[in-house]
Amino acid sequence: MDGRRRNPYQLTDETPVYVISVAAQLSGLHPQTLRQYDRLGLVSPDRTAGRGRRYSARDIELLRTVQQLSQEEGINLAGIKRIIELENQVAALQSRVAELSAAVEGAAAAMQQREAQVHASYRRDLVPYQEAHPTSALVVWRPKRPE
Repeated sequence: MDGRRRNPYQLTDETPVYVISVAAQLSGLHPQTLRQYDRLGLVSPDRTAGRGRRYSARDIELLRTVQQLSQEEGINLAGIKRIIELENQVAALQSRVAELSAAVEGAAAAMQQREAQVHASYRRDLVPYQEAHPTSALVVWRPKRPE
């Protein structure tokens, strides 16, 4: 979560609101198929206090994806389960990469700010700065004569 309090009445894609009959109708599947997918761990809806299944919009989309992989792509349910696990793992890793990238950017900005503070703290009066001007003066060196 992003640290802010969420309105408990606000619906999101993860809000479990659909009973199994509505979820079956929305996904185009039979309720018994949804129960089988739940038993196999393909789509795991939330449960009510009375143990009834409640599906979210994300669950409905996942049911459609499982059906498409099974019917159109010919992938068996074990393969679909593995695909779903890998997709979830990829999403988690992408989220972690984004977190770490933000942390690195923050650390780099803090380092640049600290570096600027250090440079600003240098005492300029200890080492006077003078630009070197090219000159056309001629210096003649004469060795000391022995006496």
